Amino acid sequence: MQRKDIRNVAIIAHVDHGKTTLVDQLLRQSGQFRQGELMGDCIMDSNPLERERGITILAKNCAIEYTDRRGSHYHINIVDTPGHADFSGEVERVLMMADGVLLLVDASEGVMPQTRYVLLKALALGLQPLIVINKMDRPDARAKEVHEEVFSLLIELDAEHHAMEAPIIYAAGRSGWATMDLQTALDGKATDIHDLFDAIIKYVPVAPLNADGPVQALITTLDYSDYVGRIGIGRVFAGTLEARKPLAVITRDGKKTLQKVSQLFRFRGLGREEVERVDVGDLFAAVGLDPVDIGDTLADAENPTALPAVAIDEPTLHMTFRFNDSPFAGRDGKYVTSRQLRERLMKELQSNVALRVEDRGDEFDIAGRGLLHLGILLENMRREGYELIVGKPEVIYATDEKGHKTEPIERLVIDVPTEVVGPVMQLIGDRRAEMAHMETTDRRTIFEFTVPARGLIGLRSRLLTATGGEVIMHHRFESYGLYRGDIGGRLAGVMIATETGRVTGYALEGLAERGTMFVEPGEEVYAGQVVGEHCKDNDITVNAVRKKPLTNIRSATKEATVTLKAARRMSLEGALEYIEPDEYVEITPSFVRLRKMYLNENDRKRAGRGAGARA
Repeated sequence: MQRKDIRNVAIIAHVDHGKTTLVDQLLRQSGQFRQGELMGDCIMDSNPLERERGITILAKNCAIEYTDRRGSHYHINIVDTPGHADFSGEVERVLMMADGVLLLVDASEGVMPQTRYVLLKALALGLQPLIVINKMDRPDARAKEVHEEVFSLLIELDAEHHAMEAPIIYAAGRSGWATMDLQTALDGKATDIHDLFDAIIKYVPVAPLNADGPVQALITTLDYSDYVGRIGIGRVFAGTLEARKPLAVITRDGKKTLQKVSQLFRFRGLGREEVERVDVGDLFAAVGLDPVDIGDTLADAENPTALPAVAIDEPTLHMTFRFNDSPFAGRDGKYVTSRQLRERLMKELQSNVALRVEDRGDEFDIAGRGLLHLGILLENMRREGYELIVGKPEVIYATDEKGHKTEPIERLVIDVPTEVVGPVMQLIGDRRAEMAHMETTDRRTIFEFTVPARGLIGLRSRLLTATGGEVIMHHRFESYGLYRGDIGGRLAGVMIATETGRVTGYALEGLAERGTMFVEPGEEVYAGQVVGEHCKDNDITVNAVRKKPLTNIRSATKEATVTLKAARRMSLEGALEYIEPDEYVEITPSFVRLRKMYLNENDRKRAGRGAGARA
């Protein structure tokens, strides 16, 4: 029987437009939880990295049991999706679990690059949008103009009639209210979020699925548990999915295996409840399927029919992971061997489907969707106690049908103050970018470029420096295009330590005029470690642990205080962007160090001569 009380809705938006905060309020005001049961902000962002960075990395499901003002009961499945471009593949897959989308748009910032991207994906799947103009409590909110921007975007994307008539809800997720009446929103008289619940129930359609036919369910997301292994998460598109009943599992390439679901779960609140069956149209989590992967169809054993396959984004960036072999290896981490590194990467593959791992013995070639995608993996491993070294991120090249070399091209949007346009254009021009659009407002200029993915590595930090921290930068993968030529590397050389020991203030005082230091007095360094950036374009070796010679002659300046410039500290992703092909980033639970691939100076010279001969 087709159930009319189920609503499946995904929340899509640009980065930091308030998706997760709005879901928090829906959970709090649903009447499903006792007072004090939901603690803190951004409840759906359970990963520590998500809370620190303020971004959603993993798509998450929750389900709200809601009773409307007429007493009718509804089961509303909500999927909170990532907004960052590196996780766009996750967005596309989870949209297949929904019948409608809440398109959140910031009442001040308006339509942004990722807004366009996620809405395009939703419209391609025929989903009903509900437009939520969020952050109406901002003093610079401009609801009418943003409404016009969204309408113009729908026209530009050739939206169908049902999408053009999408309802508009005005909301303030942090303040906990939503209303369909603009004047009520402007007057600040809205008190709760129930208008949004009513809009979901009224406008999100019940999909016309076949409730009485043979079962068909699609796996769109994976979870992983150390106790039960892979957990397939998806939606029932036909029939009824039942636990412990024989099923045909059909892979994306058509292979079939006969299996059973040992445990079946339905989403409820922030968790899952075990059930014996899941009806058509509802979402589920299935335990006991092995193997199972994204895009697999769970079908009737006697009449197995596959659903259309799910596309998985191909990686565009790769880098080398190795066990840590520096002089300080094993001091800081719990997991330091190549075997432990291999086990961790294999475990990551169980749920991170956009990742590719090639085992090369003592090192691994890891490919992913972008620098943030790989940086999040490394940061998680570091916090778990792993030590490793990683090489420079490099793009994955391909060849077209005519034999021409191609590379990943990204769509880049940059919003900068108008007075710094010159330095920004210089930086972008050096990276083989081509301008697609330019728009100037009163005080800011917005550029849109197509740029090779390799041109984005290291660009963000340089733009922040050139604009005094005022740049807004967003990018997303567009397509593979013809190779655009060489892009220059880092302009400055580095200072390389020649001795192992503790850094002294005396040594740094003597090096102050030669560049910027990455270390401070008292830190331990080893020979071959990069301890600073040289003011010229060549690498130099320095003794950062040199001590002041002791004499029996009293100096007039003996007690003079030396003031050193603050060391430049790099984040993990900043270090990955900074290094050159002959360098590594050493990552431990407590330290992120830069080092040369060859720690010995003679080995570096020998390798340099070999590279010159090959060139």
